Amino acid sequence: MAEGTDDVIGSGDATGAQAFREANYNATVTQVRRLHDDLAIFRVRHDEGPIQFDAGQYTVLGLGTCEPRIKGCQAETTTDRIQLIRRAYSISCPILDQGGDVVRATGAQEVEFYVALVRKAAGKPPALTPRLFGVQPGQRIHMSSKCHGHYTLRDIPATADVVFVSTGTGEAPHNAMLADLLNRGHKGRLVATVCTRFEHDLGYLETHRRLEKLFPNYKYLPLTTREPINLDASLPNYIGKVYLQEYLSSGSLEAKCGFEFCASRTHVFLCGNPTMIGVPQRTHDPTLRYPKPVGMVELLEHRGFLVEQPHEVGNIHFEKYW
Repeated sequence: MAEGTDDVIGSGDATGAQAFREANYNATVTQVRRLHDDLAIFRVRHDEGPIQFDAGQYTVLGLGTCEPRIKGCQAETTTDRIQLIRRAYSISCPILDQGGDVVRATGAQEVEFYVALVRKAAGKPPALTPRLFGVQPGQRIHMSSKCHGHYTLRDIPATADVVFVSTGTGEAPHNAMLADLLNRGHKGRLVATVCTRFEHDLGYLETHRRLEKLFPNYKYLPLTTREPINLDASLPNYIGKVYLQEYLSSGSLEAKCGFEFCASRTHVFLCGNPTMIGVPQRTHDPTLRYPKPVGMVELLEHRGFLVEQPHEVGNIHFEKYW
């Protein structure tokens, strides 16, 4: 999870910044990989050691308002009180180690997060990421030792075809899930497709290309929307803008995968922009069930797929990012 509303709790005197950090920070940032100015991968080690989680779950990161903010972000209202700003983030995974082996997503000493900088928001100014993007390796931070969420791989058969669909940093939980499945020796076909604005927003592109060479049952299918090939029809390799919903409805996604998505053996995981997901409404009126424009859930349900419910087995699983 990410890109929701910052949760601000606690207070204190601004002159007591160090005391605030000692009281609230319980983890250390061990690595920061800046992909570009607005996208980064962070690794964090909790003081208590490895935290327990299921692939796909999220935990909470936090920093105090006493920490400096990077430039170029929406201004905040200043206050003398120090507060802890918290936000839930899905746990990502490097997937492969430096030797090319699949890492174990759970139980690692360091937890990985894939984060986009939020520079401005329609309502309250973003408070956490403008501070998080100023953090350097070795700095202290707050991280919850508890992980939450039902967006997991429970009850996925070893022979099922699994398709991960995401926008932007929504692929973070899918990276952890993919590593988990590969460590299990998953027999079914695996696909991950992600849509971003630019190719440089594909933070794990190189890793996924390596995975494709290592595992014949895996495909990675990225899409962009703002590269020259998406906008300039005069280019010989012009493809236009193709969003994930169109990718599925046109048949292009399945053609690239080399197999048909069959409700009897395929599980689809959706994470990211709610417009892409098309989160259904709980209503008995079928005409009001789906939002507009058409999302992935509507397309899949019309093909016989079912949304997973708390007490109902399904093969469409989704996680909203905001």
